[in-house]
Amino acid sequence: MSGPGDVPSEILDRLRTICGELPEIHEEPAWIGVRWRIRTRTVAHVYTPDPQRFAVYAQYVVDGVAPTVMTFRVPADDLLGLTARGFPSFRAPWGRNVAAVILGDHTDWTEVAELVTDSYAEMAPKFLAARLTR
Repeated sequence: MSGPGDVPSEILDRLRTICGELPEIHEEPAWIGVRWRIRTRTVAHVYTPDPQRFAVYAQYVVDGVAPTVMTFRVPADDLLGLTARGFPSFRAPWGRNVAAVILGDHTDWTEVAELVTDSYAEMAPKFLAARLTR
């Protein structure tokens, strides 16, 4: 049985493929789950929260199983458009430009790749962000 913070391997594998395409990004364990960073700035963070400890995730529990969540940065002008439609995206309860997406069987991995790439562009030094091919 997995506990809070554990991330399904198939989700980690997909995110590793996406993040592996970004210049100078590195993966590391986070306080919960795994995160990808450019230098000291977090681009994406994936984890399985404890919904009893973090009530914002309670509505996403299905059959007693906590959701797998990825948080990332969004250009401020795009945050409302991304989160207004609701599930699977929502505004994280911290930061001015932090969004979250619930990952699972329903996930559009092409969209996740775009979200991670945009987050990288927000967090990376300009000379690295300029190396992105979109």
